[in-house]
Amino acid sequence: MNRSALRERGPVLASLLLTLAFGLLCFVRLATPSTIYFDETYYPAAARAILHLSRQLNPEHPMVGKELIAAGIALYGNNAFGWRFFPALFGTLALFAAMRALWFATLSRFATLAGGWLLATGFMLFVQSRIAMLDIFMVCFVMIALWMCAAAMREAERARWRLIIAGIALGCAMGSKWNAVPVAILPGVAFLAIRAKHAGWRVLFSTRGAPIPGISLAEATLWLGLLPLAVYWLTYWPAFLMAYDPVSPWGFIGTHRHMIALQESTGKLSHPYRSEWYQWVLNLKPIWYLYREADGAQRGIFMVGNPLTMLIGLPALLWCVWAGLFRDHRAALAVSILYAASLGLWVIAPKPVQFYFHYLLPGCFLLAALAIALDRLWQAGWRKVSLAVLAASAALFAFFYPILSAAPLAGEQSFRLWNWLPGWV
Repeated sequence: MNRSALRERGPVLASLLLTLAFGLLCFVRLATPSTIYFDETYYPAAARAILHLSRQLNPEHPMVGKELIAAGIALYGNNAFGWRFFPALFGTLALFAAMRALWFATLSRFATLAGGWLLATGFMLFVQSRIAMLDIFMVCFVMIALWMCAAAMREAERARWRLIIAGIALGCAMGSKWNAVPVAILPGVAFLAIRAKHAGWRVLFSTRGAPIPGISLAEATLWLGLLPLAVYWLTYWPAFLMAYDPVSPWGFIGTHRHMIALQESTGKLSHPYRSEWYQWVLNLKPIWYLYREADGAQRGIFMVGNPLTMLIGLPALLWCVWAGLFRDHRAALAVSILYAASLGLWVIAPKPVQFYFHYLLPGCFLLAALAIALDRLWQAGWRKVSLAVLAASAALFAFFYPILSAAPLAGEQSFRLWNWLPGWV
């Protein structure tokens, strides 16, 4: 452990400045369009129903994201800014949490700031932070949990309260969207595997050795296993109180069977933007969330990954797998496993209609892998190459910014400027 680096706490100020800049951009034209678009058809309505405790709308998804959208409506009214306030806030927090997780995972200032820069200019986090959907809340809580877990492994004296926060965040992540489940189980599984290697048959109650001295597997199971489940259950409290067809607090198995049935029933639907996981990996099937005249001008919002970093992130990810397996680069191995788990869900998921925005969480881990690979180039003296990638990522973000932020466009055919591939129509 690099104690002097830990005392320095990493590039906190630079991370905060980058987060602030990203957050300010998120709030520019946040209320444009002033009407609902794309999947906002579902979630603000469900949020209003929560506020009135009338009935559970959109019951195929858990509650946390809808509850937070409802909080925004309660604060700022039933309008576009109210629907999107908390998505923008949590998207901004997700960026900061991701950088803190990278710092504690790598203890590298360059990897930390490069990861934040790539995520901020990677298109997907920005676009998803500006729409009233559920995915951004799930990503934010996952990043908070990973931040806390990575920090707990570095600073054992503060580990207990960090694991408690991690457990709460994991419960909220699953309570935002089920996409989080494969990632949510990994901290506990990793703790078990590492402690078993060091403690042998005393694995359950031993507090000695990695990953966190002073914390037994039994205690870790409480904070990373039982606490998230309890938090997840509590997130349904408004659903228990609905006036019409409330959820039974003790009938969770039946409720979740119904939710799964609703998810699988989407196979009866067709959608022009439905896609497969391998298309997400290659950035082949993005989504025009908006392309029409809105608020007095032609506007577009394009949910697509940065065409540079989404692709060069793939060989970087392969390098991380190699470095993790054969060079004991634990951070590289961790992001590889997180990427595989978060994407693997969609490879085997029975939900037949899937969309590119489901790649948001795997995409975050892909960019973390790219940051770690660039850090290795930086340390090896290839600094111009690393900086060139970061500069190119920012340049592409600036070029695509009008159709990421609903800026006024010249006319109906403006999309052709950014229509680089046949599947991008």
